Amino acid sequence: MFVSLTEGAGGFVKKQKTKASPMREKMVDFKRFAVILLCVSAFFYLGSVIPSAGKTMIGTYVNMGATIVFIMASIIFFILSSKYKKILAENDESLLK
Repeated sequence: MFVSLTEGAGGFVKKQKTKASPMREKMVDFKRFAVILLCVSAFFYLGSVIPSAGKTMIGTYVNMGATIVFIMASIIFFILSSKYKKILAENDESLLK
């Protein structure tokens, strides 16, 4: 834990910077990445399912492959987000004791 002094209205006030802030930001970022990748995979899936006149089998396979890749990446980011959430919860519990 780092402590820096800043001048406040009545003098110097201690301002504490903890490691929780960057971890919380990472957790939120990973969750955002996961949701965005999930949305993109939905568009690839719709592109492979909706029939069109000029669609080939190779295009359909590419869309389905992209769907699977984006869903897997989304799952990885959701797992990372939950990992950071658990770490933050454990740190909060240890501070309360």
